[in-house]
Amino acid sequence: MTSLLTSFRLAETLTDAVIVAEGVEFPVHKVILCNCSPYFRALFSRWSGSNQKVFHIPGVSSAMMQLIINYAYKENVTATKDNVLELLEAADQMNVLEVVYACKGFLVHLMCPENCIGMWRYAILRVLPNLQCKAYSFILEHFEKVALCEEFLELSADELSDIIEKDNLNIRNESKVFEAILRWTSHALPEREQHFSVLLSKVRLPVMNAEYFRENVLPNPLVKNSSLALLCENMISHDNASLSTPHWPPAFSLPRLPNAILMAIGGWNAGHPTDAIELYDVHLDRWSSLTPSLEYPCAYHGTVILNGYIYCLGGFNTFQHFSRVHKFDLVNGTWHEAAPMYHRRCYISVTVLNGRIYAMGGFNGHRRLKEAESYEPMTNQWNMIAPMHVERSDTSCTTFNNKIYICGGFNGIECLQTAEYYTPETNQWTMIAPMIRRRSGIRVIAYASHIYAVGGFDGERRLRSAEAYDPENNSWRNIASMKTKRSNFGIEVIEDRIFVVGGFNGHTTCSNVECYDATSNEWSEVCNMEVHRSALSCCVISGLPNMTDYIVPRVAHPLMPVMEGEQMES
Repeated sequence: MTSLLTSFRLAETLTDAVIVAEGVEFPVHKVILCNCSPYFRALFSRWSGSNQKVFHIPGVSSAMMQLIINYAYKENVTATKDNVLELLEAADQMNVLEVVYACKGFLVHLMCPENCIGMWRYAILRVLPNLQCKAYSFILEHFEKVALCEEFLELSADELSDIIEKDNLNIRNESKVFEAILRWTSHALPEREQHFSVLLSKVRLPVMNAEYFRENVLPNPLVKNSSLALLCENMISHDNASLSTPHWPPAFSLPRLPNAILMAIGGWNAGHPTDAIELYDVHLDRWSSLTPSLEYPCAYHGTVILNGYIYCLGGFNTFQHFSRVHKFDLVNGTWHEAAPMYHRRCYISVTVLNGRIYAMGGFNGHRRLKEAESYEPMTNQWNMIAPMHVERSDTSCTTFNNKIYICGGFNGIECLQTAEYYTPETNQWTMIAPMIRRRSGIRVIAYASHIYAVGGFDGERRLRSAEAYDPENNSWRNIASMKTKRSNFGIEVIEDRIFVVGGFNGHTTCSNVECYDATSNEWSEVCNMEVHRSALSCCVISGLPNMTDYIVPRVAHPLMPVMEGEQMES
């Protein structure tokens, strides 16, 4: 039908109006344009006489008019980097809401540290509250990178002050905020020096590393010349190892809220599965317990986050190997059953790709599996997909570049060194270069444009070692080893670091946690979990309307020391 209507328009068959933009005429059918926008319904009825045939549209280029008319007939439009802003303004002027939504979505897709401030200001100017909110959230979430871009230097003092005072400003340490206000002030020092004291008061100096504060903040000429100089000098405690908070505004004496929370779910503890769920607040370096806990105690299961739910799949409870799937509503705090998998699976490997859950391998109580299946949440249905090349239980997978990578595991006879990836478009598995080490009880994660394979069991011993796969050249390389050898642990990426959680060290389950920074190629220990456990699963929650339900309240807790892995740079 759309092609027929378009052919009628191009042949001027049954057209009853002419739209004119920049002198270019577009013969159209009124009813088609009325169907796509209330603007045209008003134009053809209330704003013109019944006999009027020609309609001039001011302020819209002929190119944009062509795209709008094409959308009216074909119900699709193509936004590009070059035309999206002009197309958005034209669609907004003519109240073509679907095109407005498409353009805003395209702008969000284009958003990056280099242009987010410009988009934020544009959204304010054009009164686009949804885009304004997304751009502002992007600034807060990616502040460290945004502060290094040219647009950052164009912020007004009030805009910068408003940004850096936010509790949910996403930074790894407070020194980044101090360095950002230094850069902004120094860019136009004569005009901006007067604002430095106000900006400095929004930096959460009491939670800053004392050594960095002493060596970089106190000696700075701008700090010495500010109205806060004496207050800053009085902040160093007598032992010079920590900071005190004399008369510092209480709101700016507390660590900022994280934009994401790491969850450790279930696992094996003291010879039994556990239902414990713990939450890690990276800014406080503290674990807390979640209530309610798991619906059923479980170990050797998998968890993923999708559409505001935590899905818990498969696993083992000492007596049974499960095919069941249950999900936790992160907003309402309630558990619900979902359709079970085709196969019982403990030692399962799970991931999410393009809105679907994938479950691979595992052990069904009788044999190791190479079968794989995928779940569509809209229909609550599982479908079998192509099986892997080999049986794999006690393995791990991750998604990267629209593929699912799965590495290592156990085939019932030996620990595996092999790895492969799945391509959804072709429903095919492809073998890649084998890992450097055999690894069962391994954990795999996509990070820093590589696939990281960490820890595990090689058939003789638990491993501290880790390696990274480069998809560009199909090769593995060793990276720094963990401080603790471990298998069957949790793994996730949060705040641009890999966190490994718990596991089995060859003698006992453990609660210790450490994180890896690819920039320094170093592992650092952080706060232990409260529950010793292996065979757990981890996931990361973010972007929830009720994120504060999962974050340790700041007011009720004292300031925490800076994590060992977050020592400030001089």
